[in-house]
Amino acid sequence: MNGSRTLATAARVLRQLRHDPRSIALMLLVPCLMLFLLRYVFDGSPRTFDSIGASLLGIFPLITMFLVTSIATLRERTSGTLERLLAMPLGKADLIAGYALAFGLLAIVQSALATALALWVLGLDVTGSPWLLLLVALLDALLGTALGLFVSAFAASEFQAVQFMPAVIFPQLLLCGLFTPRDRMQPVLEGISDALPMSYAVDGMTQVLRHTDMTADFIRDALIVAACALLVLTLGAATLRRRTS
Repeated sequence: MNGSRTLATAARVLRQLRHDPRSIALMLLVPCLMLFLLRYVFDGSPRTFDSIGASLLGIFPLITMFLVTSIATLRERTSGTLERLLAMPLGKADLIAGYALAFGLLAIVQSALATALALWVLGLDVTGSPWLLLLVALLDALLGTALGLFVSAFAASEFQAVQFMPAVIFPQLLLCGLFTPRDRMQPVLEGISDALPMSYAVDGMTQVLRHTDMTADFIRDALIVAACALLVLTLGAATLRRRTS
């Protein structure tokens, strides 16, 4: 893995995104808009917003980064850009790390905006440190980026990329413990939820919501989300290959 090639790839992706304001708006503004709407949906019950707002602060960035990354990477594949890059002396690790770095920088901005809005504008009440909340939101956004890079290899069009969302995101959303505690689910579903990274993202947010200090469970949850993102990025690198001889 070559650092200069990775940085060059990240810079190229950021230059392309700079000319795509709709994608930037989707990444940066939509999570904030969803949190804003959620706050006033529960306007008569602010404690409900406090109980689920922290979890959704991690889920919304994951979903938006998944959508944008999968579609943007698919465009690279279908336009032939990825094919030309793979013909150059550029390693797969350099390429996938460059994409992850570019979208990761946007994920930092996205997570910071959403966290600041939730805490200091919408009045989300959490017991723990806002920095821990930001950390989990960032890890969730990076996980969404990794998942988007991975699934783009299996889609032939942008429509198909969007179709992966029900298969990849929705089951995790239903089983992550947002709607009911995971230990109250049917045992088979609870076992499946234990293998899904979004479950640990929600658990990590819950730890920040309830505890003043960093707990062992929080560290475990954060490490699992980070490890899943790294694993999916590695699998994404494995899907990078030339399709022509």
